[in-house]
This record gives sequence, C-alpha cells and structure tokens, in this order.
Amino acid sequence: MIADGAIPVIPRGVRLSHDKVRSRWVLLAPERILELDDIAQAVLTRCDGKRDIAGICNDLAKTYNADPSEIIADVKEMLAGLAAKHFVSL
Repeated sequence: MIADGAIPVIPRGVRLSHDKVRSRWVLLAPERILELDDIAQAVLTRCDGKRDIAGICNDLAKTYNADPSEIIADVKEMLAGLAAKHFVSL
C-alpha cells in the first residue's frame, strides 16, 4: 500500500521524454522504452520529487475538474506498477 504522502520521483537513468517521431510521451530507461498514454503523462510530469501523491492528485483534480478521492486509487496503482518495473521510485 502506497501512502498518500509518498513522493514519487523518476529515478536516475530513467527519462521522461516526448518522442517527436511518434508524437508520444515515453519513459526511457536502459534498454527499455515505455509509451505513455495521456493519463500516465499527466501524472508523471507532476512527479518532480517535491509533490506527494496527494498533491499530485489534487493538482490533477483541479486541472481535469475531478474529485481527488476518485482518482487517488488509480494514481497509486499506476505508480506502484511503474515502481515495480523501476521506472519510478517511491
């Protein structure tokens, strides 16, 4: 279980980048690439090492006019999956 106060960061060796050829956001890691959908891109651009998960969800809720309590479980699940693959550190 990930705490609301956990601060997700993109670790050293992993880079969030916009692939101009495919016109998609991707996470680049040594010998790996992960294409991101719009939701993952919106979450990961907010993973700046300063904001916790609750803060990221509050910002997303304001941007997309949603209730933070409705999106926090999905954001945690996505970040947990990315952390398991070493694309994100929590």
